[in-house]
Amino acid sequence: MPISPEKKKLYPDNWKRISRLIRDKANGKCELCKSPEGYPHFITGGKVVLTVHHKNGDPTDRRKLNLIALCQRCHNILDQPFRRKKKEDGGLFK
Repeated sequence: MPISPEKKKLYPDNWKRISRLIRDKANGKCELCKSPEGYPHFITGGKVVLTVHHKNGDPTDRRKLNLIALCQRCHNILDQPFRRKKKEDGGLFK
């Protein structure tokens, strides 16, 4: 999932490197469902692309313990509560 233009300023210049390190640490698999990157997802059938998820929903929190490599399906599922909260109160991070 590409970073939206309005959130891009929240990420450091070296985000690509950080993201690559987190995804490499996961050995090319989603850390939740274990789907391997580049292969069809066992549920959706779409090609698995690993992304990096902020566990606490805060894109400015780049601590290693807050970052996890996920397929897009798992990432979307875990992001739902943050999106819902944002919709309800105008956002978590103002």
